[in-house]
Amino acid sequence: MPPTPAPAVILFDGVCNLCHGFVQFVIRHDAAGRFRFAALQSAAGRALLAAHGAPPPAPDPESVLLLLNGRLYSHSGAVLRIARELGWPWRLAAAGWVLPRAWRDGLYRFVARHRYRWFGRQENCLLPTPALQARFL
Repeated sequence: MPPTPAPAVILFDGVCNLCHGFVQFVIRHDAAGRFRFAALQSAAGRALLAAHGAPPPAPDPESVLLLLNGRLYSHSGAVLRIARELGWPWRLAAAGWVLPRAWRDGLYRFVARHRYRWFGRQENCLLPTPALQARFL
């Protein structure tokens, strides 16, 4: 029997309301429970970054990161791969791959720069409910 693949890990800005909403979206649509989550500001998030040779997060991290099959993805690449892993109909977002990476990442960075102003932020990392605790590192 082939080994079960390791869960994919989404690293996100734990104080960002937009990021929190994105995590909630993934949880609702990830029926298989393929994804685990870690705030970039958490000890688990920092340890995962260090283990993959990535620098520690900035005070206001600008990207959702995806750790999938031992590889770390960022910016639009992370979001598109997450959508692909969620399956139908979210897999349709893969059409975004036809756009040049510079355009996709430019749009991603524009939203990231303004996300606190548009969506707000928390003073502390948001904590998962007891029912979801097992999916957070």
